[in-house]
Amino acid sequence: MLNVVDDNLVVEEKGIYSVEKFIIARRFMYWQVYLHKTGLVAEQLLMRVLSRAKELTKKGVSLDASNALKYFLNNDISIENFTNTTLDIFYELDDYDIISAMKLWKNNNDFVLRNLCEMIINRELLKIKIKNKPVKTNNLEKHIDKLVSTHNISKAEAKYFVFSGDIYNQAYQTKKQNINILHKSGKIQDIVKATDHLNLKALSKPVTKYYICHPK
Repeated sequence: MLNVVDDNLVVEEKGIYSVEKFIIARRFMYWQVYLHKTGLVAEQLLMRVLSRAKELTKKGVSLDASNALKYFLNNDISIENFTNTTLDIFYELDDYDIISAMKLWKNNNDFVLRNLCEMIINRELLKIKIKNKPVKTNNLEKHIDKLVSTHNISKAEAKYFVFSGDIYNQAYQTKKQNINILHKSGKIQDIVKATDHLNLKALSKPVTKYYICHPK
């Protein structure tokens, strides 16, 4: 079903339905797996764990961790100071370094680091809501103020637990990853123009959704 025309890979006309199924399946995989809300909030929490650990380290707080992880906590890495040594140390990092560190940090005195680690280790994640419209600022502030009042922490600390963002999905990109169909007549068309599947045309349009995370 694959062919080459003018040094470009094309799909023969008889393979058009297989391509349609692939694009539709890709959309489902993004929304139901890669961008699933549970995975999304877990990833955001993990990023905030490392961000808080870095912040505390800069303030002089000593955190138990593997040598490889300590290297990145103690040093600000940028393209200017990136060396082969940095790369070698990065190679030594894996998920065990992070999980082991979080198991230690969940007993730390710092409220933010302790609770973030507990959430991940104990699988008690933040509540996440997916919306079609951007999250209103007053909605965020309401949850932040509640957390500040309940736990007597600063707004800056509360923002580790209350935040919003957006996720983006475009199952088929006509400009970057276009799939061309080779008709029996020799004519070449983009899959969106060649198909009679109306949903495929809709899948070529970008879709953005918005989320808010906060304690349950």
